[in-house]
Amino acid sequence: MSRPVGREATLLAFDYGEKRIGVAIGNSLTRLARALVVVPNHNREYRFEAVGKLIGEWKPDALVVGVPCHPDGSPHEMTRLATRFGNQLNGRFNLPVNWVDERYTSVEAEVGIRQGNAQAQMLDAEAARIILQQYLDGLSDD
Repeated sequence: MSRPVGREATLLAFDYGEKRIGVAIGNSLTRLARALVVVPNHNREYRFEAVGKLIGEWKPDALVVGVPCHPDGSPHEMTRLATRFGNQLNGRFNLPVNWVDERYTSVEAEVGIRQGNAQAQMLDAEAARIILQQYLDGLSDD
């Protein structure tokens, strides 16, 4: 489902969780990502209304969703839920979805918070920032 993004594309990234969804914003030209917001994941209607408002406000060209896996790369229940969330984003908002292996992003976000680089209530958004930064760092210079 992923498609290459243009030289200057706005991207929204998501760190999906059953209780909270971290969101980050970034740009493929500057190759910089920043934590944006944490959306409470109360239910499907609430989740997609909140995400729809963010999409309306930021008008992204593409979306990035973190896919959690076990350390050996094998899938688990959250892998399925995050993948379903990304597929639903694509279906509802008709935007391309790019997938990023998010192993250890939450750990990295927690380290950043302990070091004072992010606020604790923004942990999930910081994880989304790391996911998006990994995606941006992997873009080619073509």
